[in-house]
Amino acid sequence: MTLTPNRVEVAASDSARFSDFPDTAPAANPVFYRTYSRKTADGRESWSQVGERNLGGLRQLGGLNDEEVALLARMQSEKKALPSGRWLWIGGTGWIEKSVNFSGAYNCTSTNLVDWQAFGLMMDLAMMGCGTGAIIEPHLIDRLPVVRNTLKVLSVSDIGITAAEQRQNDCTHTIEGNRVQIKVGDTRRGWVDSYQLMLELSSDPRFNGGTVEIDVDLNDVRPVGETLKGFGGMANPVKLKDLYARVARLLNKAIGRRLTSVECCLLIDEAAVTIVAGNIRRSAGMRQFAADDSAASSAKDNLWQQDEDGNWRIDPERDALRMANHTRVYHSRPSKEVVLAAVTKQFHSGEGAIQFAPEAIARSNADLLSTPELRSEFIEIYCDQGKEEAGRWLSTNHGPIAPAELEHRLSRYGLNPCGEILGADFHCNLAEIHLNQIDPSDEEGQADAFRAAALSVACLLNHRFEVERYRQSREWDPIVGVSFTGLFDFFVHAFGSDWLRWWEAGRPDTDEGRAFKAKEADYLSRWKQVVNETVWDYCDRHGLRRPNRCTTVQPAGTKSLLTGAAPGWHPPKAQRFIRRITFRKNDPVAMACMDYGYTVVPSQSDKDEQGRLLDDPFDPRCTEWLVEIPTEVSWANLPGADAVEINGFSAMAQFDFYMQVQTHYTAHNTSATIEFRDHEIEPLAEALHKAMDNGEGYISAALLARFDANATFPRLPFEPIDAATYERLQSEVIQRRISSDFFEALQRYDSGELKEAGPAGCDSDKCLLPLAKPES
Repeated sequence: MTLTPNRVEVAASDSARFSDFPDTAPAANPVFYRTYSRKTADGRESWSQVGERNLGGLRQLGGLNDEEVALLARMQSEKKALPSGRWLWIGGTGWIEKSVNFSGAYNCTSTNLVDWQAFGLMMDLAMMGCGTGAIIEPHLIDRLPVVRNTLKVLSVSDIGITAAEQRQNDCTHTIEGNRVQIKVGDTRRGWVDSYQLMLELSSDPRFNGGTVEIDVDLNDVRPVGETLKGFGGMANPVKLKDLYARVARLLNKAIGRRLTSVECCLLIDEAAVTIVAGNIRRSAGMRQFAADDSAASSAKDNLWQQDEDGNWRIDPERDALRMANHTRVYHSRPSKEVVLAAVTKQFHSGEGAIQFAPEAIARSNADLLSTPELRSEFIEIYCDQGKEEAGRWLSTNHGPIAPAELEHRLSRYGLNPCGEILGADFHCNLAEIHLNQIDPSDEEGQADAFRAAALSVACLLNHRFEVERYRQSREWDPIVGVSFTGLFDFFVHAFGSDWLRWWEAGRPDTDEGRAFKAKEADYLSRWKQVVNETVWDYCDRHGLRRPNRCTTVQPAGTKSLLTGAAPGWHPPKAQRFIRRITFRKNDPVAMACMDYGYTVVPSQSDKDEQGRLLDDPFDPRCTEWLVEIPTEVSWANLPGADAVEINGFSAMAQFDFYMQVQTHYTAHNTSATIEFRDHEIEPLAEALHKAMDNGEGYISAALLARFDANATFPRLPFEPIDAATYERLQSEVIQRRISSDFFEALQRYDSGELKEAGPAGCDSDKCLLPLAKPES
């Protein structure tokens, strides 16, 4: 069954309160109030209040003048240019003004694993809402200490015993002989320091290779449901109690040696599991392994296992590996056979993505390698003669460069979880233009939007991080990333159904196709120029070092729903579809959705004892709800648009469009998920190999098998529907609607605190997709 409100006829004369969001974005209200609106003493923030708050923070941090503030205010109000999702949530609060919390303003990060502190930093970042990337190659993890001591967790106390006014904030510990008492403080650092201490105890020479007996006191940690006053949301320490034994078990397997790459990944991911307990917030992670690391490349193989009755289960020892994407780093050009094997593996499991590091490093040194010829020369030296020789060439011809900075420059192939930012020990500083909100003929309007986005990221360059490795990285490499969403929608409005039919034909190299591509390139290159000029002008006026790369395209999932944009550069799933949004059971926003006329069903994670999906959202076994929202793209009714089958767009057409963006707009990397079918494995592998072999700008892309190619799943985030079904479902929504004012409906149920604390570190739609079908 689906859950619907009692049917109430709504008079045609009823008028809704002025909507903050366009009609083409029916999911906007549910997503906004779930994800971006903070609780205040007067209730939840409206869209205008979120704008006032976050813009006030940008003005203060960035020293913006009145003209700049007016531009940003107009672009936010019109939803044409927005700061990052994290800044929408936290910008302008007292919490983010404290330097210890600066990282909470950024969606994503990347940290090199060279010491125990790096693990602690990644947990700290994840607790602030940041996605975490990590390069886990031998030249880095070989710097980690050797695990010498056996850890034995004797006891872990209950949580939430101490009264609030008597709790300590810091993590403290005492050592008596081989016995260690750890008292975990009731703060983010309290959790992080206790986790990092476990790692440090494993290599502490004071214990001389013996057994360390550990007692963990969690009495001072606030219980489930208590408010996190500064950051927002509620405490959820349900997995914390198990963390210490899990960490000890992992470390004890490495006695007498350093951690392997897979063990490093598991340690990071165990912390992530602890943070995202509750299964509402999605974790975002990227783990980059050496190309020849066979253990890492097979780490997720047979993650799912089947019992004798045919039931699937996940290997509990490796369950945490689901928390991150895995990518193999190639420092030379892989062969055709290697690329084909990687593409084939991704088709069946979603794993095995290839990153071409030389292109990433060349782009990341754009201030020195300022022409295509110089980048090409650097890549050839790097591939043929190795990293050290490429570094000598770079320093000799474009230096001198101090050794520490040169090492940093050659390490700038770190990726954030969705792969759109390049660097080393960096913070991902993003803003986004909603192109679907802008007239293709309005060049001035386009320039205003890109200027506004550029200013919003430039402001965050004033942050001076407390952690030395992040502070030094920003001084050497002050990166920003101005992205866009709704590119596909924009070009449909610009070029019409002829452009859609050209896509359907595979974007062939015809006279018409070349004309389309020239126009696409003109838009993309013009926007890139606006971004560069705006960021560099701001930096010059404020005495900041200019970033050498300013443009990127992020996956653009959740935030795109605020305007109904097709995410990033990607085509939408269909002209019309059912969009399903995840909420916890009985969430006030989900209850308001029902009053607004939307239906609710149990999520994919809710099953009965036989593993069958639940049907009743009020079943006691149900923990999550999916709100089902009929959706139509802004150009669905354009003459001829319905005749084009979007789901049939070829992988090669997608790859061609992705490379257009990568070549003409993106200075970092373009986050891409290319969907493909079985028969497209070989041509796609050929295209990837050619792009790396010919220096066409390819760095990394995710490949995802289309569901109709090898599997189907119920209750997907997207379910394509035809025009008649859309009209029927939309009519039924109106018939069920009890309140035509969403905010008014929300107020009926809105009590207590928000469970969530802003958007997850990665807003990609691909994070919403289920795991590939398990293989036997």
